[in-house]
Amino acid sequence: MAVQRVIILGAAGRDFHNFNVFFRDNPDYQVVAFTATQIPDIAGRRYPPELAGARYPEGIPIYPEDDLEQLIREERASSVVFAYSDVPHEYVMHLASRAMAAGADFWLLGPDHTMLRSAKPVVAVTAVRTGVGKSQTTRRVVAVLKDMGLRVVVVRHPMPYGDLAAQAVQRFATYDDLDRHRCTIEEREEYEPHLDRGAIVYAGVDYERILRQAEAEADVVVWDGGNNDFPFYRPDLQFTLVDPHRPGHEVSYHPGETNLRMAQVILINKIDTAGREGVEQVRANIAAVNPAAEIIEAASPLFVDDGAAVKGKRVLVIEDGPTLTHGGMAYGAGVMAARKLGAAELVDPRPYAVGTIRETFQRYPRTGALLPAMGYGERQIRDLEATIDATPCDLVVVATPIDLKRVAHFHKPSVRVRYELQEIGQPTVADVLQKFMSGRLYGQPRGRGAE
Repeated sequence: MAVQRVIILGAAGRDFHNFNVFFRDNPDYQVVAFTATQIPDIAGRRYPPELAGARYPEGIPIYPEDDLEQLIREERASSVVFAYSDVPHEYVMHLASRAMAAGADFWLLGPDHTMLRSAKPVVAVTAVRTGVGKSQTTRRVVAVLKDMGLRVVVVRHPMPYGDLAAQAVQRFATYDDLDRHRCTIEEREEYEPHLDRGAIVYAGVDYERILRQAEAEADVVVWDGGNNDFPFYRPDLQFTLVDPHRPGHEVSYHPGETNLRMAQVILINKIDTAGREGVEQVRANIAAVNPAAEIIEAASPLFVDDGAAVKGKRVLVIEDGPTLTHGGMAYGAGVMAARKLGAAELVDPRPYAVGTIRETFQRYPRTGALLPAMGYGERQIRDLEATIDATPCDLVVVATPIDLKRVAHFHKPSVRVRYELQEIGQPTVADVLQKFMSGRLYGQPRGRGAE
C-alpha cells in the first residue's frame, strides 16, 4: 500500500499531540503539513525536526487553514485530519466538505489512538465549551486530593505559542519558571493559580515525555483540560463541566459532546446565575446521552477586592480572552460583578482598540462592551496596554484568573474579580474523589487508550 500523505488541521495543541502519538513513527503515513487557526501567529512556523523525529529531518511546515484546498492539490494529500477543539459540529462538517471536494479523505482520531496510559491514577477535568469553569474546578480537585495527603501534579493541555523545541517539556513550580519560559497571558492564567496553591504544573508539546516526568513526582496526575478537548491521558475518573448559560451547546460542539458522553461525573456550573429553563435543558440533554453519570451542581461565586470602588463608576471590564473569542461568550464574571456592584456604565473599548486588539474585535464581532485579555505574544500585550490606557473610564475591572498588572502595565486604577467553585448540595467534588481514591472506582471512560 502506498504511503498516505496527510495534512493535519490544528491550532497548536491537539494537532501536535496526534502527530506525536499516531503519525510520527508510523511508516504508513507522511504528514506533509499542519494548518493553523484560532491562535494568532501560529501559521508560518515549522514543527521542528527535534520534535518531528527521524522521518522528518526538515520538520513540518505550518500554513494558514485558509490554504487547505491549495495544500491538498500541491502536496497531493490523500487525507486531512481534523485536530482542534471548541467548534460547532456544523463547522467540522464544512471543513470535511472542503477537504472531500478537493479529493481528500477527512478523519477524526479518537481516544483509542490518542490517549496515553499512565502508571498513576489520572483524574481529568474537561468541559463541553471554553469558559464553563474548568480552572476553578481543577483547583478544587487539586485541593481535595492534597488534603487527602496525596502528591498531586497538574498536567495542563498544551499552549505552545513560542519556541516549540524549547517548550517540549515544561515544569512550573514558581513564578520564576513562568518568566523563564516567557509565558503568555493565556498560559499564566492557567498556571499561576495552581502555583499559588503549591501545585506543580507541567505542560509543553511532547506529552509522552511530560507524563513520564510527572509520574515520577506524583501520586495522582490531574489532567487540566483546555477548550473542550478530550484528555491526552486515559482518565480513571473524568469530570465534564456543562454551562446552563449556553444550553444545547453540550450536544452541538466538537469535541465537547465526546466529553459529555465519556464522563463518569458531570458538573453543572453557574447554576446560581443561569435561568431555570437553561438548567432544565442541560439536565435533559445529560439524561439523553449519559444517564449513568453522577451529577454535581455548583456555583462560581464572585469575590471582588474593594468592590465598593465600582459603584457609580464608568468601568472598563477585562474578561478572559478565549472565553470571549472562540468560546463565544458575550460576557463573563467581570460584567456580572460590575453590574452587581452598581457600575454606572460599561465603557465600550472597541472605538479605542489598538493593533491586534482591533483585529480581535473584527474577527469576533459578537464581543460586546468589554475587553478580552488577549496576550499571545509581546506585541499583543503592548496593544492590550495601549487599548486600556486609551479607553476613557474611571476604573478597570479585571476578571482574568491572574493579576494582570504583573504582565500588562497600564495606568488606570483597577480592581480584581476572583471566582472559585462552590458545590450546591451533594454529591460534592470531595465526595466523588474520596469514593474514587478509596478504591470504589468508577467505570472507565470509553476508549481503551493508546498503546
